[in-house]
Amino acid sequence: MAKGAGTIYVCQSCGKQSPKSLGRCPACGAWNTFVEERARAVPKGAAARGGLHAREAKPVAFADIESQDDVRVSSGITEFDRVLGGGIVPGSLVLIGGDPGIGKSTLLLEVADKLSAGGARVLYVSGEESERQIKMRGERLGVVAENLYLLPETNLESIFAEMEREEPGAVIVDSIQTVFSSQIESAPGSVSQVREVAGRFLTFAKSRGVPVFLIGHVTKEGSIAGPKALEHIVDTVLYFEGDRHHNHRIVRATKNRFGAANELGVFEMTGAGLKPVANPSEIFLQERPENAAGSVVTACMEGTRPVLVEVQALVASSKYNYPLRTAQGFNANRIALLLAVLEKRLELPLLNNDVFVNVAGGLDIDEPAADLGVVAALVSSYKNRPLDGKTAVFGEVGLTGEVRGAMQAQVRAREAQTLGFKRLILPASNAEGLQRLLGLRVVGVRSVEEALRELF
Repeated sequence: MAKGAGTIYVCQSCGKQSPKSLGRCPACGAWNTFVEERARAVPKGAAARGGLHAREAKPVAFADIESQDDVRVSSGITEFDRVLGGGIVPGSLVLIGGDPGIGKSTLLLEVADKLSAGGARVLYVSGEESERQIKMRGERLGVVAENLYLLPETNLESIFAEMEREEPGAVIVDSIQTVFSSQIESAPGSVSQVREVAGRFLTFAKSRGVPVFLIGHVTKEGSIAGPKALEHIVDTVLYFEGDRHHNHRIVRATKNRFGAANELGVFEMTGAGLKPVANPSEIFLQERPENAAGSVVTACMEGTRPVLVEVQALVASSKYNYPLRTAQGFNANRIALLLAVLEKRLELPLLNNDVFVNVAGGLDIDEPAADLGVVAALVSSYKNRPLDGKTAVFGEVGLTGEVRGAMQAQVRAREAQTLGFKRLILPASNAEGLQRLLGLRVVGVRSVEEALRELF
């Protein structure tokens, strides 16, 4: 960046800088994302970056560092603790993104209530709502929060001045795109502002050992708005997912330095706020139709949690030259691959039919172990023959028609046993050691043909 007070153009998607405006970013390929910003002089000294929060760093021997496994603080919400890896780590910087109105502010207000009830002093910085609006929502949720302090402010320097005065035990910022630094001459939400604000909060969190939660806007593609560097700066990235037509919400960890990635937390949206769901499999299967062709239950893993979901398929004769391939909650390219395997290996004429696949409940499945469930649902719909309602399946399907093993088969099997399933069809390589599960008949298969023979 130039040291003088010149003008540069910055890509709002990846942060690429250019002396002139470009239609397409040469770094990330995005169109019409360059915005004019004022270049500022490079600050001298480390204090310009972190202010009073910067600390002098010295090398420490690895063996001399104390373990931090026992310092996690419970948020008071079991599902939120699960997604974070067991609780809130002091000094962590957590970013939460999601669609407007999905429940991000509601969840963090409930977390603030639980933390304040435990004696922590929580500072809630709001750049989008006034303190009265937050108070109204809190009264609806039954929030007491004697140690919760609301700060309707968007200026970063003013926020840090209040943080110095209040010395909070936790900070919530809603949202990071509304906060701006007066030291940067660009609009709030721009790449320069978001990067500077996130960096300052990161320095504060690490130097003071205070957890900081940032709420982020999302783009129409579903990713968190701002530069990708924002997700690299923070310790944990959580995405709030859910369908407005369903009463449950899903919090998924896509990055977590202190726990498992792709961990899942399920909440139920009620009039009194978000309520944790202890067993999400029951929610995803509670409206499953009986004796319906094209409906199969498959066992998936979301992080460390097993989840049983219903996969629905509909195969119908096509009236077009190019048959339709529609998928909701499952990869459409993977469906095309499975159809080709069924056509080639089992000689089922499916490629000329319209195919629709849906994962009931609004959950997105991205693991290969769901292949066998999709295959079973497709064949069931094509033959118009319903499967046994007490049968669950899982396994990865290869191009030669073989069924490959999946990770954590025992955990999946125990979840099926807990929910009352009587038969489990899984890869033969995973069947060993699972025959002793009471009330559950475990069937190991080596190929798709063998699996369909057992199912039908």
